[in-house]
Amino acid sequence: MTSNDTPVSESPFHNGPTDRDQAPQFVLPLVLHLEKTDPPARIDALRTAARAVLTILSDERSLGDGEWAAAMRDWQDARIRKVVRRARGAEWRRAAALDGITVTGEDGAEVRVFPPIPLDGWPKELAKLQVSGTDLEDPEPPAAPDLSGPVLWLNPEVDMSAGKTMAQAGHGAQLAWWELSDAERKAWREAGFPLSVATPGPERWRELTVSGLPVVRDAGFTEIAPGSCTVVADHPALRR
Repeated sequence: MTSNDTPVSESPFHNGPTDRDQAPQFVLPLVLHLEKTDPPARIDALRTAARAVLTILSDERSLGDGEWAAAMRDWQDARIRKVVRRARGAEWRRAAALDGITVTGEDGAEVRVFPPIPLDGWPKELAKLQVSGTDLEDPEPPAAPDLSGPVLWLNPEVDMSAGKTMAQAGHGAQLAWWELSDAERKAWREAGFPLSVATPGPERWRELTVSGLPVVRDAGFTEIAPGSCTVVADHPALRR
């Protein structure tokens, strides 16, 4: 389970003046399709998780009086928690039957994202899925990021599991989404949410963290220390 420390008041979708720690806590579930014989590449899983978060944020069911809108507002009024679990075979088919959205990556990774749920309100089909042990490899070194488009930069000095990193990439994508104008969000959505995920060198990472771009700071519930900077969200519209 992961969370970031970005003040909820920075969200343009915030529902009102609420202490995010006192508000009811919700979590956004993401499930990675992970078969034993054909696991996705790590980089594709990271990109796909980020795009899944953007997809549900922009879905018409999440907006206005849509069927997911109240849950999305409640979730964004508290800490922005995301949990990534994995499923294969019948587990995946049961998860895919629940209300949600499946996003497929450039190289075939599949991530299904679901509307936010209370921390203790997991559907039985998702509650039994494993959280830990989501370890993925890249069969070859990832291509260089497309610097003309959005890039989620990962901290080169923090070691995280694939599941944890997928959640952090989702946080980064969400912070970038919050910072954009309506027109910029629309353009990104209509383009299919192109983005890259990359790990810079230590010096470049330090430059990015003080560049004014959105930075994910983890709450430290799992794997890493509280306050750790994990992702810098770099979008062309935010490079000012």
